[in-house]
Amino acid sequence: MDGGIVDSRALKLAIDSGACGYLTIDPAALCRNYDKLSAIVTPARTAAVVKGDSYGLGADQVSKALYGRGCRHFFVAHFIEALRLRPQLPGDATIFVLNGLLPGNEAACADGGTVPVINSLDQLRQWSETARSLQRRLPAVLQFDTGMSRLGIPPEDRSAVAAYLATSYDLDILFVMSHLASADEVGSRQNADQLAEMRRVAAEFPSYDVSFANSGGIFLGGDFHGVLARPGIALYGGAPTSGVANPMEAVVKLDVAVVQTRTVPAGARVGYGGVHVTEGETRLATIAGGYADGLPRGLSDRGAVYYDGIRLPVVGRVSMDSTTIDISALPEGTLSFGSMVEVLGDHQTLDDLARDAGLISYEILTSLGHRFHRQYC
Repeated sequence: MDGGIVDSRALKLAIDSGACGYLTIDPAALCRNYDKLSAIVTPARTAAVVKGDSYGLGADQVSKALYGRGCRHFFVAHFIEALRLRPQLPGDATIFVLNGLLPGNEAACADGGTVPVINSLDQLRQWSETARSLQRRLPAVLQFDTGMSRLGIPPEDRSAVAAYLATSYDLDILFVMSHLASADEVGSRQNADQLAEMRRVAAEFPSYDVSFANSGGIFLGGDFHGVLARPGIALYGGAPTSGVANPMEAVVKLDVAVVQTRTVPAGARVGYGGVHVTEGETRLATIAGGYADGLPRGLSDRGAVYYDGIRLPVVGRVSMDSTTIDISALPEGTLSFGSMVEVLGDHQTLDDLARDAGLISYEILTSLGHRFHRQYC
């Protein structure tokens, strides 16, 4: 599909479904991104972070595609995500819960073959007690805080964890891990500081392998990889490193329908609050997507969409269900009721849209609404 020009079959699918736009998700591009990342970290393995419904793109479809490509390790944030994903994957796929388990979820987790990421001494004790009550060893991952101060066993508890593991044989610790806070910033001192702390953790727990790299960490070099890399945003086409060309393929395209066109005179106020005032006669189009669909309000009077490669600026405030664009750059009559314009595609990347909205690419992906017709092709 060229920017804003959707083939007739795609348009009919969108219209027949009652959708306001057409969201294309490309599993082949996703898998090529997985291959690229895997090649960089080899001989380490590559997992897939599929939390947040695979960053909004559909965890079932994404995980099945990546499983078919050879991925066997999948990370979600919450146990409920693991419960939903488990029936979609074969039994040899391992699902890890990054936030660990809330009290009361332990037995269900053990029954479902899911692996919790242990972030505290309390979680470690609860999981070990579950193993004892079931009279079998249970797998776990230990996450250590190496400087992000978010999740993970803090430095002051490491000796207590080591002592506990020395006298408890109920758990099978698969590896230890931590999360990089500034991996997308190549020059950040925090990367080196966290690497040094991760090495101290590895020295204190020498029996276990290490998982360290996220998307950005994969591009920081082999010292950061460990035995299992955990990419997220890079799989879905987002830039893993700030300030350099994005090496990943786009996975998502979004075209949104025009619901009205009009010509207004100079001095016309556009949108809520009338904050945009036309300087001269202006041709406008209103498209059927707004902040309820993942077009952020931050695009107001800043962002743009495209048609046939031509930039069409957003004018006025983005509404919940619609956005107004200036189409004066197009020949009169080019766009009409039902025409499609490009929001994400060949002329506007995920990171472009995020920049214009004052957001990050993660926020754009995870906000894409379900009023668009979704097509996996």
